[in-house]
Amino acid sequence: MMDTSQIEDLKQAASILKTIAHPLRLGVIDLLEQHQRLSVTEICDAMQSEQSLTSHHLATMRSKGVLESQREGKNIYYKLKAKELKGVMETVKKCTIL
Repeated sequence: MMDTSQIEDLKQAASILKTIAHPLRLGVIDLLEQHQRLSVTEICDAMQSEQSLTSHHLATMRSKGVLESQREGKNIYYKLKAKELKGVMETVKKCTIL
């Protein structure tokens, strides 16, 4: 039987997985694994995505604790806050659905 802390760990894991369960969000994590930080414009260019949609996803990931942001002048830069997510894309790519 699981104790309370184990159940809380599972809830936290499920919350993180729900937060990143979108192709654009996974792509952002993959990019930020390769670069220490990127601006919204750099992320949009790399992902070939619209700025408004990308900003929405970035804000969601920031609010859930996956990313952190820093404003410098007109630019906002994002980096991975949850360092444990490094390698998530590599792990997911190894999974296959039968």
